[in-house]
Amino acid sequence: MSPSRVLVLNSGSSSVKYQLLDMQGGRRLAAGLVERIGEETSRIRHTPLASGGESREFSGRIADHETALKIVSEELARDGLGLDSPELAAIGHRVVHGGKSFTEPTVIDETVLAEIERLIPVAPLHNPANLTGIRTARALRPDLPQVAVFDTAFHTTMPESAARYAIDVRTADEHRIRRYGFHGTSHAYVSRATAKLLGRDPSEVNVIVLHLGNGASASAVAKGRCVDTSMGLTPLEGLVMGTRSGDLDPAVIFHLARVGGMSTDEIDTLLNKKSGLVGLCGDNDMREIRRRVDEGDEEAKLAFDIYIHRLKKYIGAYYAVLGTVDAIAFTAGVGENAAPVREAAVAGLETLGLAVDGTLNAVRSDEPRLISPEDARVKVAVVPTDEELEIATQTYALVGRH
Repeated sequence: MSPSRVLVLNSGSSSVKYQLLDMQGGRRLAAGLVERIGEETSRIRHTPLASGGESREFSGRIADHETALKIVSEELARDGLGLDSPELAAIGHRVVHGGKSFTEPTVIDETVLAEIERLIPVAPLHNPANLTGIRTARALRPDLPQVAVFDTAFHTTMPESAARYAIDVRTADEHRIRRYGFHGTSHAYVSRATAKLLGRDPSEVNVIVLHLGNGASASAVAKGRCVDTSMGLTPLEGLVMGTRSGDLDPAVIFHLARVGGMSTDEIDTLLNKKSGLVGLCGDNDMREIRRRVDEGDEEAKLAFDIYIHRLKKYIGAYYAVLGTVDAIAFTAGVGENAAPVREAAVAGLETLGLAVDGTLNAVRSDEPRLISPEDARVKVAVVPTDEELEIATQTYALVGRH
């Protein structure tokens, strides 16, 4: 029997999230997270899912990603699932930015690594960490196929009318300025899963996907292909997020520099880390914000209302882009768990065929489900995302073709 396991690695700037999946058996064998890499109090949590064993946790300094991945390998080996296993078919890596070059999952070689590195200026927080994870994994298993799955790839089907900014074309091309979009693996997975929930083929369905986590993005998916998405050159554009501003007048930046005397780095920090919900009310946890709203906190209520207002604008915009909509799908931490967000997002949009059933919306479940009335013209769904499964599926399919 040919190898059927895929290890999925998501390497962040100070973390490594991982899952080991058996693609023939359709089982998750192990999962874990290494966080605070490089700090004094690093931590790893490893869960052996195949055996049903209890999670193992320990804290201590983990100096770098190489050390982190060696510890991951040791933890997997304790469960008989080590990286030296002949059943391991490939390692799939999440890479945030693939630019225009990468439109599908790609087997990693030196040319691919060089291009990912060349894209660092448009993804300075993400691509360096992704590269570190890739290089470390290749050093541990140089004989094993390693595949890059790009967050931006699903959005490369956008027409130029959606992907281009209205700035000088030569300047834009010289500096690779265009709308790339992110969360692509999630949008791809959820749009297909929504079609399946409706009992239809993705090629027959138009879906608006709302990926609402600490980072948040929307996409318009026409017959399985992305035609528009809210994030742009970077993940800063679009919806109101936990700590990111989303859309704003670009002249705000000039104003802060000229009148506020702020440096480029200070403005970058403001818009990416001190804006969004946390900038509006001091909290970026939707559960805490809703608790404060229920207690009559006006600051939290305004933050929630601004969040919903932006969300509704994108629903309406993507309805217009698609022309006809079969379903709207909520996903990610907020989208899957915050019933008040889902209810507020479609409230008042009944003339567009949108509504939620209060009883169905209140149900908590890990399963894909419809929360709209049975006779709703546009179905409203909650579809838990599974980016690790999507990466593993794309990786295994590519390795099989090779």
